[in-house]
Amino acid sequence: MSKMAAFGEVMMRLETPGYSTLAQENQLKYSFSGSGVNVLSAMSRFGHEAYLISALPDNALGEAAVANLRKLGLSTRHIMRSGQYMGMYFLEKGFGARASKVTYTDRLGSSFNTASFSDEQLAAAVAEVDVIHFCGITLAMNDQVRSSMMRLAREAKRQGRKIVFDCNYRPTLWGKDGYERAKPHYEQLLELADVVMMNEKDAMFVLGMQAAALEREQQLKELLPAVAKQYDIETIAGTHRRINGDNTHSLKGFIFSKERLIMGREHSFSVHDRVGAGDAYASGIIDGLLRGLPLEQVVEFAAAAARLAHTIQGDTPLSTREDIEKAVHNETGDVER
Repeated sequence: MSKMAAFGEVMMRLETPGYSTLAQENQLKYSFSGSGVNVLSAMSRFGHEAYLISALPDNALGEAAVANLRKLGLSTRHIMRSGQYMGMYFLEKGFGARASKVTYTDRLGSSFNTASFSDEQLAAAVAEVDVIHFCGITLAMNDQVRSSMMRLAREAKRQGRKIVFDCNYRPTLWGKDGYERAKPHYEQLLELADVVMMNEKDAMFVLGMQAAALEREQQLKELLPAVAKQYDIETIAGTHRRINGDNTHSLKGFIFSKERLIMGREHSFSVHDRVGAGDAYASGIIDGLLRGLPLEQVVEFAAAAARLAHTIQGDTPLSTREDIEKAVHNETGDVER
Protein backbone atom coordinates (compact mmCIF):
# COMPACT_ATOMS: atom_id res chain seq x y z
CA MET A 1 0.00 0.00 0.00
CA SER A 2 1.02 3.61 -0.54
CA LYS A 3 1.51 6.59 1.74
CA MET A 4 -0.60 9.62 0.92
CA ALA A 5 -0.83 13.17 2.25
CA ALA A 6 -3.34 15.95 1.66
CA PHE A 7 -2.91 19.69 2.20
CA GLY A 8 -6.07 21.37 3.37
CA GLU A 9 -8.32 22.82 6.01
CA VAL A 10 -10.30 20.90 8.60
CA MET A 11 -13.82 22.32 8.54
CA MET A 12 -16.56 22.15 11.14
CA ARG A 13 -19.84 21.17 9.51
CA LEU A 14 -23.00 22.36 11.28
CA GLU A 15 -26.26 21.01 9.88
CA THR A 16 -29.93 21.34 10.59
CA PRO A 17 -31.95 18.20 11.42
CA GLY A 18 -33.46 16.37 8.46
CA TYR A 19 -34.37 18.71 5.62
CA SER A 20 -35.11 21.76 7.79
CA THR A 21 -33.83 25.23 6.99
CA LEU A 22 -31.82 27.43 9.34
CA ALA A 23 -34.80 29.74 9.68
CA GLN A 24 -36.92 26.87 10.99
CA GLU A 25 -34.53 25.32 13.50
CA ASN A 26 -32.81 26.13 16.78
CA GLN A 27 -30.63 22.99 16.84
CA LEU A 28 -27.47 22.07 14.93
CA LYS A 29 -25.36 18.92 14.74
CA TYR A 30 -21.63 19.30 14.19
CA SER A 31 -18.94 17.12 12.63
CA PHE A 32 -15.50 17.66 11.09
CA SER A 33 -14.60 17.35 7.42
CA GLY A 34 -12.76 18.97 4.53
CA SER A 35 -11.84 17.74 1.05
CA GLY A 36 -8.43 16.46 2.16
CA VAL A 37 -9.92 14.84 5.26
CA ASN A 38 -12.54 13.07 3.14
CA VAL A 39 -10.09 11.73 0.58
CA LEU A 40 -7.63 10.58 3.24
CA SER A 41 -10.37 8.88 5.25
CA ALA A 42 -11.32 6.83 2.21
CA MET A 43 -7.70 6.00 1.42
CA SER A 44 -7.14 4.89 5.01
CA ARG A 45 -10.15 2.57 4.69
CA PHE A 46 -8.51 1.11 1.59
CA GLY A 47 -5.37 0.29 3.59
CA HIS A 48 -3.13 3.22 2.63
CA GLU A 49 -1.27 5.35 5.19
CA ALA A 50 -2.85 8.81 5.39
CA TYR A 51 -1.25 12.07 6.57
CA LEU A 52 -3.00 15.43 6.81
CA ILE A 53 -0.91 18.61 6.42
CA SER A 54 -2.92 21.34 8.12
CA ALA A 55 -3.30 23.62 11.13
CA LEU A 56 -5.85 23.55 13.97
CA PRO A 57 -6.55 25.86 16.90
CA ASP A 58 -4.74 25.09 20.14
CA ASN A 59 -7.91 24.75 22.20
CA ALA A 60 -10.72 22.30 22.98
CA LEU A 61 -12.17 22.68 19.48
CA GLY A 62 -8.85 21.70 17.95
CA GLU A 63 -8.61 18.72 20.32
CA ALA A 64 -12.04 17.52 19.24
CA ALA A 65 -11.02 17.77 15.58
CA VAL A 66 -7.76 15.88 16.19
CA ALA A 67 -9.64 13.11 18.00
CA ASN A 68 -12.00 12.80 15.04
CA LEU A 69 -9.14 12.66 12.53
CA ARG A 70 -7.44 9.88 14.48
CA LYS A 71 -10.71 7.96 14.60
CA LEU A 72 -10.78 8.15 10.80
CA GLY A 73 -7.28 6.63 10.63
CA LEU A 74 -5.38 9.81 9.74
CA SER A 75 -1.93 10.63 11.07
CA THR A 76 -1.87 14.06 12.72
CA ARG A 77 1.90 14.46 13.02
CA HIS A 78 2.00 17.16 10.33
CA ILE A 79 -0.80 19.27 11.83
CA MET A 80 0.32 22.55 13.41
CA ARG A 81 -1.46 23.83 16.50
CA SER A 82 -1.84 27.59 16.24
CA GLY A 83 -4.51 30.27 16.19
CA GLN A 84 -7.93 30.17 17.84
CA TYR A 85 -10.50 29.58 15.12
CA MET A 86 -11.75 26.86 12.82
CA GLY A 87 -13.48 27.38 9.49
CA MET A 88 -17.15 26.40 9.58
CA TYR A 89 -20.01 25.88 7.19
CA PHE A 90 -23.73 25.50 7.70
CA LEU A 91 -25.57 22.88 5.66
CA GLU A 92 -29.27 22.94 4.84
CA LYS A 93 -30.19 19.75 2.97
CA GLY A 94 -32.35 20.27 -0.08
CA PHE A 95 -35.31 18.19 -1.12
CA GLY A 96 -37.06 18.03 -4.49
CA ALA A 97 -37.07 21.44 -6.17
CA ARG A 98 -35.20 23.03 -3.23
CA ALA A 99 -31.43 22.62 -3.61
CA SER A 100 -29.08 21.98 -0.71
CA LYS A 101 -27.43 25.15 0.57
CA VAL A 102 -23.95 25.62 2.06
CA THR A 103 -23.09 28.84 3.91
CA TYR A 104 -19.43 29.37 4.84
CA THR A 105 -18.23 31.39 7.82
CA ASP A 106 -14.94 32.13 9.62
CA ARG A 107 -12.86 30.90 6.68
CA LEU A 108 -10.12 33.49 6.29
CA GLY A 109 -9.51 33.86 10.05
CA SER A 110 -9.13 30.14 10.69
CA SER A 111 -5.97 28.55 12.05
CA PHE A 112 -5.25 26.95 8.67
CA ASN A 113 -5.72 30.09 6.64
CA THR A 114 -3.47 32.15 8.92
CA ALA A 115 -0.76 29.51 9.48
CA SER A 116 2.83 29.96 8.34
CA PHE A 117 4.29 26.66 7.12
CA SER A 118 8.08 26.61 6.91
CA ASP A 119 9.97 25.04 4.01
CA GLU A 120 11.42 22.53 6.46
CA GLN A 121 7.95 21.45 7.64
CA LEU A 122 6.72 20.98 4.10
CA ALA A 123 9.80 19.09 2.95
CA ALA A 124 9.55 16.75 5.95
CA ALA A 125 5.93 15.95 5.11
CA VAL A 126 6.75 15.28 1.46
CA ALA A 127 9.58 12.93 2.42
CA GLU A 128 7.15 10.60 4.20
CA VAL A 129 4.70 9.99 1.36
CA ASP A 130 4.28 8.79 -2.21
CA VAL A 131 1.26 10.88 -3.25
CA ILE A 132 0.00 14.36 -2.28
CA HIS A 133 -3.54 15.66 -2.81
CA PHE A 134 -4.38 19.34 -3.42
CA CYS A 135 -7.78 20.96 -3.83
CA GLY A 136 -9.17 24.01 -5.59
CA ILE A 137 -11.15 24.91 -2.47
CA THR A 138 -7.85 25.45 -0.63
CA LEU A 139 -6.49 27.35 -3.62
CA ALA A 140 -9.33 29.87 -3.26
CA MET A 141 -8.43 30.95 0.28
CA ASN A 142 -5.74 33.66 0.27
CA ASP A 143 -2.22 34.47 -0.97
CA GLN A 144 -0.57 33.03 2.13
CA VAL A 145 -2.27 29.67 1.69
CA ARG A 146 -1.57 29.67 -2.04
CA SER A 147 2.13 30.34 -1.34
CA SER A 148 2.33 27.37 1.06
CA MET A 149 0.43 25.22 -1.41
CA MET A 150 2.76 26.01 -4.30
CA ARG A 151 5.90 25.56 -2.20
CA LEU A 152 4.60 22.16 -1.11
CA ALA A 153 3.67 21.16 -4.67
CA ARG A 154 7.07 22.20 -6.04
CA GLU A 155 8.83 20.31 -3.26
CA ALA A 156 6.72 17.25 -4.05
CA LYS A 157 7.71 17.53 -7.71
CA ARG A 158 11.37 17.93 -6.74
CA GLN A 159 11.21 14.78 -4.61
CA GLY A 160 9.45 12.85 -7.39
CA ARG A 161 6.10 12.40 -5.66
CA LYS A 162 2.78 11.96 -7.47
CA ILE A 163 0.60 15.07 -7.34
CA VAL A 164 -3.21 14.89 -7.44
CA PHE A 165 -5.14 18.12 -8.01
CA ASP A 166 -8.93 18.27 -7.67
CA CYS A 167 -10.13 21.46 -9.40
CA ASN A 168 -13.20 21.81 -7.11
CA TYR A 169 -14.02 25.34 -8.27
CA ARG A 170 -16.37 27.10 -5.82
CA PRO A 171 -17.90 30.38 -7.14
CA THR A 172 -18.79 31.67 -3.66
CA LEU A 173 -15.17 31.42 -2.54
CA TRP A 174 -13.61 33.19 -5.54
CA GLY A 175 -16.21 35.95 -5.66
CA LYS A 176 -16.60 38.55 -8.41
CA ASP A 177 -14.63 37.80 -11.61
CA GLY A 178 -13.79 34.48 -10.02
CA TYR A 179 -12.84 32.61 -13.18
CA GLU A 180 -10.34 35.27 -14.22
CA ARG A 181 -8.87 35.43 -10.70
CA ALA A 182 -8.63 31.66 -10.41
CA LYS A 183 -7.09 30.86 -13.80
CA PRO A 184 -3.40 31.71 -13.16
CA HIS A 185 -3.41 29.81 -9.85
CA TYR A 186 -5.09 26.78 -11.42
CA GLU A 187 -2.57 26.79 -14.24
CA GLN A 188 0.34 26.70 -11.81
CA LEU A 189 -1.07 23.60 -10.11
CA LEU A 190 -2.01 21.92 -13.38
CA GLU A 191 1.56 22.29 -14.65
CA LEU A 192 2.78 20.27 -11.65
CA ALA A 193 -0.05 17.73 -11.39
CA ASP A 194 0.03 14.10 -12.52
CA VAL A 195 -3.63 13.26 -11.85
CA VAL A 196 -6.37 15.90 -12.16
CA MET A 197 -10.04 15.77 -11.20
CA MET A 198 -11.99 18.05 -13.54
CA ASN A 199 -14.68 18.14 -16.22
CA GLU A 200 -15.37 20.10 -19.39
CA LYS A 201 -16.85 23.03 -17.43
CA ASP A 202 -13.54 23.56 -15.61
CA ALA A 203 -11.72 23.59 -18.95
CA MET A 204 -14.15 26.08 -20.50
CA PHE A 205 -14.88 28.42 -17.59
CA VAL A 206 -11.70 28.36 -15.48
CA LEU A 207 -9.12 27.78 -18.23
CA GLY A 208 -11.01 29.69 -20.93
CA MET A 209 -10.86 26.89 -23.52
CA GLN A 210 -13.49 26.60 -26.25
CA ALA A 211 -15.37 23.60 -27.59
CA ALA A 212 -17.27 23.36 -30.85
CA ALA A 213 -19.59 20.66 -29.53
CA LEU A 214 -22.69 21.42 -27.45
CA GLU A 215 -23.18 17.97 -25.88
CA ARG A 216 -21.18 17.33 -22.71
CA GLU A 217 -19.52 14.04 -23.68
CA GLN A 218 -18.45 15.48 -27.01
CA GLN A 219 -16.99 18.48 -25.19
CA LEU A 220 -14.98 16.08 -23.02
CA LYS A 221 -13.62 14.38 -26.14
CA GLU A 222 -12.53 17.76 -27.48
CA LEU A 223 -11.15 19.36 -24.35
CA LEU A 224 -9.53 16.67 -22.18
CA PRO A 225 -6.83 15.74 -24.73
CA ALA A 226 -6.05 19.44 -25.16
CA VAL A 227 -5.78 19.99 -21.38
CA ALA A 228 -3.61 16.89 -20.92
CA LYS A 229 -1.27 17.96 -23.72
CA GLN A 230 -1.01 21.61 -22.69
CA TYR A 231 -0.23 20.89 -19.04
CA ASP A 232 1.47 17.48 -19.46
CA ILE A 233 -1.06 15.63 -17.27
CA GLU A 234 -1.04 11.82 -17.09
CA THR A 235 -4.68 11.26 -16.09
CA ILE A 236 -7.85 13.34 -15.92
CA ALA A 237 -11.04 12.03 -14.30
CA GLY A 238 -14.41 13.32 -13.20
CA THR A 239 -18.17 12.80 -13.25
CA HIS A 240 -21.32 13.93 -14.98
CA ARG A 241 -24.35 14.24 -12.70
CA ARG A 242 -28.03 14.57 -13.54
CA ILE A 243 -30.68 15.40 -10.92
CA ASN A 244 -33.97 13.68 -11.71
CA GLY A 245 -37.52 14.83 -11.02
CA ASP A 246 -38.15 12.03 -8.50
CA ASN A 247 -35.37 13.31 -6.15
CA THR A 248 -32.91 10.66 -7.39
CA HIS A 249 -29.57 11.44 -9.01
CA SER A 250 -27.88 9.83 -12.00
CA LEU A 251 -24.08 9.75 -12.13
CA LYS A 252 -21.57 8.65 -14.73
CA GLY A 253 -17.80 8.61 -14.24
CA PHE A 254 -15.11 9.15 -16.87
CA ILE A 255 -11.33 8.91 -17.08
CA PHE A 256 -8.85 10.08 -19.72
CA SER A 257 -5.36 8.60 -19.87
CA LYS A 258 -2.91 7.63 -22.62
CA GLU A 259 -5.10 9.20 -25.32
CA ARG A 260 -8.13 7.12 -24.24
CA LEU A 261 -11.38 8.48 -22.84
CA ILE A 262 -13.35 5.87 -20.91
CA MET A 263 -16.98 6.68 -20.09
CA GLY A 264 -18.48 4.62 -17.27
CA ARG A 265 -22.03 3.37 -16.98
CA GLU A 266 -24.72 5.73 -15.75
CA HIS A 267 -26.14 4.82 -12.34
CA SER A 268 -29.32 6.22 -10.78
CA PHE A 269 -29.81 6.19 -7.01
CA SER A 270 -31.50 7.84 -4.05
CA VAL A 271 -29.57 10.48 -2.12
CA HIS A 272 -29.29 10.64 1.66
CA ASP A 273 -26.33 13.08 1.88
CA ARG A 274 -24.63 14.46 -1.21
CA VAL A 275 -21.76 16.48 0.29
CA GLY A 276 -18.39 14.70 0.02
CA ALA A 277 -19.41 12.32 -2.79
CA GLY A 278 -16.93 13.96 -5.17
CA ASP A 279 -14.13 13.24 -2.70
CA ALA A 280 -15.24 9.61 -2.56
CA TYR A 281 -15.03 9.45 -6.36
CA ALA A 282 -11.55 11.00 -6.31
CA SER A 283 -10.34 8.50 -3.72
CA GLY A 284 -11.65 5.64 -5.87
CA ILE A 285 -9.73 6.97 -8.87
CA ILE A 286 -6.52 7.38 -6.86
CA ASP A 287 -6.77 3.93 -5.28
CA GLY A 288 -7.53 2.24 -8.60
CA LEU A 289 -4.60 3.94 -10.32
CA LEU A 290 -2.22 3.06 -7.47
CA ARG A 291 -3.29 -0.60 -7.77
CA GLY A 292 -2.72 -0.53 -11.53
CA LEU A 293 -6.28 -1.56 -12.42
CA PRO A 294 -7.50 -1.28 -16.02
CA LEU A 295 -9.08 2.12 -16.64
CA GLU A 296 -12.53 0.60 -17.13
CA GLN A 297 -12.34 -0.94 -13.65
CA VAL A 298 -10.92 2.24 -12.11
CA VAL A 299 -13.85 4.39 -13.27
CA GLU A 300 -16.51 1.87 -12.17
CA PHE A 301 -14.85 1.42 -8.76
CA ALA A 302 -14.75 5.20 -8.28
CA ALA A 303 -18.37 5.63 -9.37
CA ALA A 304 -19.47 2.93 -6.92
CA ALA A 305 -17.51 4.68 -4.15
CA ALA A 306 -19.37 7.91 -4.96
CA ARG A 307 -22.75 6.15 -4.99
CA LEU A 308 -22.13 4.68 -1.56
CA ALA A 309 -21.01 8.06 -0.22
CA HIS A 310 -24.48 9.40 -1.05
CA THR A 311 -25.95 6.86 1.39
CA ILE A 312 -23.81 7.86 4.39
CA GLN A 313 -24.56 10.71 6.80
CA GLY A 314 -21.81 13.34 6.80
CA ASP A 315 -19.12 14.42 4.36
CA THR A 316 -16.61 11.68 5.04
CA PRO A 317 -16.59 8.44 2.99
CA LEU A 318 -16.61 5.39 5.26
CA SER A 319 -16.97 2.48 2.81
CA THR A 320 -14.36 -0.27 2.66
CA ARG A 321 -12.95 -1.58 -0.59
CA GLU A 322 -15.05 -4.72 -0.09
CA ASP A 323 -18.21 -2.58 0.25
CA ILE A 324 -17.39 -0.78 -2.97
CA GLU A 325 -16.57 -3.93 -4.93
CA LYS A 326 -20.00 -5.31 -3.96
CA ALA A 327 -21.64 -2.07 -5.09
CA VAL A 328 -19.89 -2.29 -8.48
CA HIS A 329 -21.94 -5.40 -9.22
CA ASN A 330 -25.14 -4.58 -7.31
CA GLU A 331 -27.23 -1.43 -7.64
CA THR A 332 -29.05 -2.14 -4.35
CA GLY A 333 -28.41 -4.58 -1.55
CA ASP A 334 -30.61 -6.66 0.73
CA VAL A 335 -29.92 -7.17 4.43
CA GLU A 336 -26.60 -8.94 4.98
CA ARG A 337 -26.98 -11.68 7.59
